[in-house]
This record gives sequence, C-alpha cells and structure tokens, in this order.
Amino acid sequence: AGCEKEPSSYMWIYILLGNMLRGIGETPITPLGISYLDDFAKEENVPVYVACLHTIAMMGPMFGFLLGSLCAKLYVDIGFVDLGSITITPQDSRWVGAWWLGFLIGGAASFLSAIPFCFLPKSLKKPEEANKDKTSHGLLENMGASRNKLSAEKTKPRKWSVLLKGKLLGNRMYFTFLCCSLLQFSGFIGFLTYKPKYLEQQYGQSTSKSNFLIGMTSLPPVGLGIFLGGLIMKKYKMGIIGATKFSFAMSFLAYVISLLHFFVGCENYVVAGMTVSYE
Repeated sequence: AGCEKEPSSYMWIYILLGNMLRGIGETPITPLGISYLDDFAKEENVPVYVACLHTIAMMGPMFGFLLGSLCAKLYVDIGFVDLGSITITPQDSRWVGAWWLGFLIGGAASFLSAIPFCFLPKSLKKPEEANKDKTSHGLLENMGASRNKLSAEKTKPRKWSVLLKGKLLGNRMYFTFLCCSLLQFSGFIGFLTYKPKYLEQQYGQSTSKSNFLIGMTSLPPVGLGIFLGGLIMKKYKMGIIGATKFSFAMSFLAYVISLLHFFVGCENYVVAGMTVSYE
C-alpha cells in the first residue's frame, strides 16, 4: 500500500490545450491556402502549387520525427540535473527522453513561420486579367454587378443542417472524395502511429532510432509522390475525369503493393500472462 499513490500532475491539461490551439492554427492553412492558390494562380500551375503545398506539409512530420529522435537521446531533466550522475542509457527501458523540448522548438518555429503571412496582400490580380483590354474589363464588371445583385437577393440565413445536406453531402463527387480521403488517411495515420512501436518491440530498437527510421523511410516517398503527381497533372493538363482515373489507378496500385505487408513480420515475443502462462 505504501507504494501506491494517486497521480498528482495535471500537465496533461496543458498538452491537451496546446494541441487544441495548434489544431486551430493549422486548420486554415489547407482549405484557405488551396483556395488562395486556385484564385490567383494560372490554371495549369495550380496542380504543381498545390502539390508543393502538400509536399511541404509531409516534410514537416519528417523533420518532426528527426527532431523527436534527437530529443529522445537527451534525458528528460536536461538542464536541471547533472548528466554525469545518470547511469542509464537510451537503450534502457527506464529511460525517458526530453519529450518537452520538441514542443518548444516546434512552437518557436511555427511562430516565426507565421510572421510572413501578416505581409500577404488582401487581394491579388488574377494573371489572366492583366492581358485583357478595357472591353473585357467592362464586361467582367457588368457580369460581377449582375452576380452581386442576384447573390444579394438570394442571401438568406440558412441552417447548418440544410447547408450540410444540400451543399456538402448532396454533392456526390465531394462526398465520394470525402469518404476516400477518410479511408486513406485512417490507414496511413494508423500505420505511421504504430510502426515506431513495432520497430521497438520486434527489432529491439530504441525510441530515438525508431523515430529516425520512420522519418527517413516513410514520409519522404509520400512527399515525392505528391510532387510528381502535381507535375504529371500539369504536363498532361488533366481535367476532372482524367485526374479521377489517374488517382484511381495509382491508389489501386498502392493498395496492391501494400498487401506485401502481410508477408513481413516476426514471431511474437513470449510474454508471461499474455502469450504464455506464468508457469
């Protein structure tokens, strides 16, 4: 009974709030960034720009895994204790790395990278508008005025349920894309989350080395694939149907190759009370 004690630390609340704030700040980048590129870039360049955006988004976790690998090699109380007095190594199961250091470095980097967004203009001229004559400008202005009148007449407060059912779930193409993305990301995130632990348990690797291997082997090919996909779409000027066929073919090929994972593995460890009895 003397060894039992209730957990008294509430640090998990700060981690929860920090991740929530981070999610709020990160979310607008993808929808608003893609919309910004789509509005103010040439149509044939949009796939490449969007591919670059997603490629950089994949490079971030790669550097995060590498940073986590570096922090895992440092003792959790670095800066507060004499490191010479520590007798265990990162290979020891009792070792706890400096997990908190990555949050400080990542937070500072996020803050610095957000500063340039303050200098972006509120609006830009579309590239095609620069080469049009006054007649085209007048026609566009008349069309814009007509659309503004129609939109003003039709603008009425709508319930979220009506908007969700009519505009979002009522669009078959969008709903299908949403389901496909949900399945793809669910499989990828699960694979990425448990693979480091699998390396630790099955191959006896340290947490630091597992994070390093994941960051160097899993994420760069994904970023490269996204970038090449954007280049291929630009080169062949794919429309909606062409892009759909291309996406289906590549996804089907990826799933077929992923079946090879079923042939890779090791025998389970003998764990008393789980795989064998205590006797």
